[in-house]
Amino acid sequence: MKKKRDKATFALMYKSIIRPLLYSMPPERAHYFVTGWLEKFYHLGLLQSPITPSFKVNDARLERKLFGLTFPNPVGLAAGFDKDAKWIDSLTELGFGFLEIGTVTPLAQPGNPKPRMYRLVQDEALINRMGFNNDGVDAAVERIKNGKRSIPLGGNIGKNKVTPNDEAVRDYEVCFEKLYDHVDYFTVNVSSPNTPGLRELQGKDELKRIFDALFTIRSKQSKEKAVLLKIAPDLEKAQLDDIVDLVKENGIDGLIATNTTLDRSGLRSPKEVVNQAGGLSGVPVKNKSTEVIRHIHQASDGSIPIIGVGGIHSADDALEKLNAGASLVQLYTGFIYEGPWLIKNINKRLLA
Repeated sequence: MKKKRDKATFALMYKSIIRPLLYSMPPERAHYFVTGWLEKFYHLGLLQSPITPSFKVNDARLERKLFGLTFPNPVGLAAGFDKDAKWIDSLTELGFGFLEIGTVTPLAQPGNPKPRMYRLVQDEALINRMGFNNDGVDAAVERIKNGKRSIPLGGNIGKNKVTPNDEAVRDYEVCFEKLYDHVDYFTVNVSSPNTPGLRELQGKDELKRIFDALFTIRSKQSKEKAVLLKIAPDLEKAQLDDIVDLVKENGIDGLIATNTTLDRSGLRSPKEVVNQAGGLSGVPVKNKSTEVIRHIHQASDGSIPIIGVGGIHSADDALEKLNAGASLVQLYTGFIYEGPWLIKNINKRLLA
């Protein structure tokens, strides 16, 4: 009973004190404020302290085996939160079953001009146009090598903004080769709306060129690692059917559904925020993402492994994705709005 009271106290503290404090800051600044303190708590041992609520749920029934990997639970952190592999160890202590770093590009790049992230509090959503800001693949590799790697780690890879689309394959090859020995699976990101022309690479021919190149590199490695494709929620059903065919024909190991959306319908937040350019995440993308998962699952007769992401703000939202055909789920915006208790709530609900 005391543990339940402590959990409720910390959850109330997050929503009544910590979250309002964070909302007083610009979103990007709040992100680095939180991760900075998370790192401090980790290195001081406070994330494993009896005075701090445990976010982990250790139960063998939560394990999932996929892509030749064992996930201690099916709740992961989506790419974009830890772009540069800076906080792998501290994030693991929050109870995630796996993490995905990136999007990583061959060369460091600053991303788009600030401000480039916006809160839509009334909609429990975010708009971002970060633009693959990251320190480059070499920096990510060095940080991963210095981490503990106690849960599966994915590497989300993309192309540099200055790289023309007809040379994009080489950018994906560079990231793939350099990260290969340091991550457990890969995600090819061609679905972000924030790098000009990137979504043009979602065409069947363009994707085939990218995956053929990566599979050629993989064939020379001592161990085969899964390579997934992350897709947008804005694809038409005919495009999704093309994706299903592409996955089957080319041996792509699975899909991550979905990235952020360009759709702005039904939003209640002020127009000056809603009209910002960038990808929308959070509650408004939940149904679109789930429908994409359901369509792919049905069109493929359940043969394509899917990681479901988009609008998961509760245990019910996660169950909806899993029931639609996802094998694993990932959090980002819901993790920000609801706090780390969301991970534990989902895992507890799965056990129940």
